[in-house]
Amino acid sequence: MASDDVEMVDAELPRFSTAEKGKSKAAEPALPEEDNSLPWVEKYRPVNMEDVVSHQDIIGTVEKFIEKNRLPHLLFYGPPGTGKTSTILAVARRIYGPNYKKQILELNASDDRGIDVVREQIKNFAETRTLYSSGFKLIILDEADMMTTAAQAALRRVIEQYTKNVRFCIICNYVNKIIPAVQSRCTRFRFSPHPISEVEKKINLVIKAEDVKIAEDGRQALLKLTKGDMRRALNVLQACHAAYDITGETEVYNCTGNPHPSDIETIVNSMLTDEFTTAYHTISSLKTERGLALPDLLNGAFEFIAGLELKPAARVYLLDILATIEHRLAAGASEKIQLTAMLGAFKNAVELSTRS
Repeated sequence: MASDDVEMVDAELPRFSTAEKGKSKAAEPALPEEDNSLPWVEKYRPVNMEDVVSHQDIIGTVEKFIEKNRLPHLLFYGPPGTGKTSTILAVARRIYGPNYKKQILELNASDDRGIDVVREQIKNFAETRTLYSSGFKLIILDEADMMTTAAQAALRRVIEQYTKNVRFCIICNYVNKIIPAVQSRCTRFRFSPHPISEVEKKINLVIKAEDVKIAEDGRQALLKLTKGDMRRALNVLQACHAAYDITGETEVYNCTGNPHPSDIETIVNSMLTDEFTTAYHTISSLKTERGLALPDLLNGAFEFIAGLELKPAARVYLLDILATIEHRLAAGASEKIQLTAMLGAFKNAVELSTRS
């Protein structure tokens, strides 16, 4: 039913009294459901806005928007696993209560979101309103940077045409892939990677709740590898718990497929000190034994050389060549040829460092 065909009793947006807030919070479970079949990412997903770790400035701002009844269209962007989707779902629970799913339309990258979906599914949802309730519904477009330019252009018109009925929350990893016309109609919030301390708190909570046997070096390796990505931290922890009785540093690296720091150290030292052919055979044998990929070795070498004493010219040269090699690999170049290119780059960097 189109919005033009419905006579609204109250066109004002929904207002929430203190009693209503308390009631909605009381109805939500404070702890995750006891379901061992659920992935830990879903089992320990934040339920209320108070459960969202870090990003307190964003949560506080959105909370004020809701209290003042002035929620704008939202644009959440940032790296994966930083809480973008969890935050908007917590906002939906805060506004609509336990039955929030009836009031939202959530589309993900797995859905077809071309121009036809914008013109039909999104538009149909946006132009309808509930007969006996005032306020707005919520449309969540997750991973919107995968939408075509034509679909985003059609979305721009839908956003401004149906603002009275709905609010949009656009979620993406790369904000530069969202056209400026859509960006200008939204209030933007950047979700930065979680601080390591916040990830550690959540990990410790899950370790205690699930009785995970993990060594301290395993815990530190997990925090180092995840780099503020909460989703990856929980997935890796669950995988290690399922695969090993006790999770240590070696188990974490084996489970994720990342090269062990000792292997990276061996490879870089060999490239810096050994003769070219010897270094090549050392790296090739390690790659075969450990099942390592050259892109992973590049990332490991990049982090390792940050602690090496190199002259500025040699460091800049080496980083430039490593970036070029990574680009070539992404374009489908041969790993064998690019491995020799990386070896040559390290040999040239040594020569640059020895020059006065």
